Amino acid sequence: MTEISDSARRLPPAVEQTVLRWGDLGGQWGVNRSVAQIQALLFLSDSPLTAEDIAETLGLARSNVSNSLKELLAWKLIYRIPVRGDRRDHYQAETDLWQMATKVAQGRKAREIDPLVAAINDAVANIDAKDSGVSPEVKARLKRMHAFVGTVDSWYQQMLDVPPDTLMRLIKMGSKVVGLLRFVGRKDQEGGSRQQSS
Repeated sequence: MTEISDSARRLPPAVEQTVLRWGDLGGQWGVNRSVAQIQALLFLSDSPLTAEDIAETLGLARSNVSNSLKELLAWKLIYRIPVRGDRRDHYQAETDLWQMATKVAQGRKAREIDPLVAAINDAVANIDAKDSGVSPEVKARLKRMHAFVGTVDSWYQQMLDVPPDTLMRLIKMGSKVVGLLRFVGRKDQEGGSRQQSS
């Protein structure tokens, strides 16, 4: 975990540790460390900050801060906030955790999942041609992958319409949902067995 330089503005220890740890996690998730640190700093800030405030607080180069802010604006994880009497841009983070998670998920899906779905759709559309050169086993695997990705994509779209409070209740239910699904599955199997025997 990299330390914030001594020349930087002092942050409360809990905030500094969170900003540093968020930067490390960002790196593990494929997000530039500076981008993640800036997002965490703005999230934990009581008031909007200028690019100069951010650069000074985190000990980052102004150009690095500028590029990172552009990326965060593109992800819609931060906003420009006007401050009366100051012509500089001020920035504030999205503080609704569900909105943050949704925006990150939408961005990652558009960058990583949607191209995969398009590639699999194209592959499946072409595998049934007589001269495709694809074995029956590989065709079956591609079709299973196509069905799986389609189901996950459909589930994701449905989850976007579920209110955050409902999603939180569902998440808090945890293993109870799995138990309910097992119970429903057993009942379905019992019903099917009874119909076959009659």
